[in-house]
Amino acid sequence: MMAAIETAQRPVVRKPIDWWRWAGRVFLTFLMLFTVLPMAWMILTSVKSQFAAMQYPPQWWPSEPTLNNYFKLLDPTNRIGREFLRYFWNSFYVSLLTTILGVVVAVPAAYAFSRFRFPGRTFLFFSVLVRNMFPAVVFLMPLFLLMRWMGLVNTHGSLILTYLTFGLPLSIWLLKGFYDNIPIQLEQAARIDGATRFQAFILIVMPLSSPGIIATSIFSFIGAWNEYVYAYTFLSRDDQMTLPVGIQRFFTEFATDWPGLMSATFLMSVPVVVLFLVLQKYFVRALTEGAVKH
Repeated sequence: MMAAIETAQRPVVRKPIDWWRWAGRVFLTFLMLFTVLPMAWMILTSVKSQFAAMQYPPQWWPSEPTLNNYFKLLDPTNRIGREFLRYFWNSFYVSLLTTILGVVVAVPAAYAFSRFRFPGRTFLFFSVLVRNMFPAVVFLMPLFLLMRWMGLVNTHGSLILTYLTFGLPLSIWLLKGFYDNIPIQLEQAARIDGATRFQAFILIVMPLSSPGIIATSIFSFIGAWNEYVYAYTFLSRDDQMTLPVGIQRFFTEFATDWPGLMSATFLMSVPVVVLFLVLQKYFVRALTEGAVKH
């Protein structure tokens, strides 16, 4: 009884307010709204009619939402649907092939930089990263002249080679950091058991480095999927255009089909969002393990 009375009479000590934590929460909320609101407006516009999208003041919530814009884009029997699906397939083909070739080249290159010691290794590794010091537009004209000399203009091969040029430095750097954290003793134990270096790499290193490979694949795919400037410069044939260039067809000289444009933009973002959500845990694991030296 006395203990309960003493506890009740004890003054309550309130913790001071952590203003920095609250400021961080407010800032993160602002960033979230800054990111989500444009996406919400894009989705709401995509389910409006052309008349409702052009109203002023703007109609924030559509009174009669419709999915006709999506049906039109995904219907191969009409001209707009055929063009959109062709652009979609071209983007997917270029992005997938860029990702596969990038992984095939980056994995052995990063492993060599991580495990082997040879003259000029440090200089060569940092020279690979020099390209990222310059904006991509600097290489636009030289690469265009090179692709024209090689006869690759108006082909998907020009985009694939260009995207590999831009994506490989980051992929090699990320994978090298990941391989540095895989104990070399595991490979040595496999070599003692009779495995060759290649067998040790395939059976031991590759499974352990799968999160890093998945992360670099995501980077390569997203970079190739969203690229516009080089696709617009290298391709002029309608049947070769990728999706970022193709959706400009919704802009005409006298009007813009805003609901159709927003629908196409939303459908364009779906594969990337799904890919990231499915492989998110591997992506985060690769960034954390590849950035910390054990």
